Amino acid sequence: MKTRIQTMTMTKTSAGIAARSTARVFGVVACAASLVFAPAAFADTIKVLTSGAFKQVVLAFVPAFESETGNKVEVSDGTAGALQKRVDGGEAFDVVVITPAALARYAETGKVVPSSVATLAKVGAGVGVKAGSLLPEIRTVEQFKQTVLNARAVAYIDPAAGGSSGIYLQGLFERLGIAPQVAAKAVLVQGGYSAAKLVSGEADLAIQQISEILPVAGVTLVGPLPEEIQNYTSYSGGVGTASAHLAVAQAFMSRMTGAGSADVIRSKGMLAP
Repeated sequence: MKTRIQTMTMTKTSAGIAARSTARVFGVVACAASLVFAPAAFADTIKVLTSGAFKQVVLAFVPAFESETGNKVEVSDGTAGALQKRVDGGEAFDVVVITPAALARYAETGKVVPSSVATLAKVGAGVGVKAGSLLPEIRTVEQFKQTVLNARAVAYIDPAAGGSSGIYLQGLFERLGIAPQVAAKAVLVQGGYSAAKLVSGEADLAIQQISEILPVAGVTLVGPLPEEIQNYTSYSGGVGTASAHLAVAQAFMSRMTGAGSADVIRSKGMLAP
């Protein structure tokens, strides 16, 4: 009888141990599954303010950065002038990409960490037409001038919006002696891609920074402005001193200046520093 009771007790004990082991296994599996499929509990989101011309470069770095770090990147763009108004007005940001002069001022006034400031790229202005259109001649200054005069409507950034290319073009048309003619057929864009006006049919010629012509589907880049009248705009980036995620922001800045960054920058129509 004692042997039978002992056997039954051992059987129950073994069953209990097996049940507890099975429960632990399922617990470990469930925990692992939650780590794989649940969103990162401690992921940070950084906000990047960028001039429109550099937006496509910023966006190119985002997918790999988010995948490898688990952090998120929110990108907001505008003209250089508009961004300065936003930053001066107190808008929060973790990283800002803007012209070197503006960034230097922010480093001096304490809005950007001075040691984080880095030159990122420069870009020239170019001419775009609707895909399938006959490509105009713009290799010389005279050819460019005649192409602008021959156009039905010319799209470019409104100088009053603070865009670097629009401000430059306004002065260029005056120097070339064609400002009145261009003003009469100008399609002024407040921000974004002037080349979009080619697709909509509102213009048949768009002049803007090359990196803002290339992303527009249905548009062909004719080429850069002649070197004699070319205007290069440089861009620098820096980390905001008020950032709540300084380490993440600096890590993203490092992506834009580290190994392989020059290839990404060139692929978007810009020149690496």
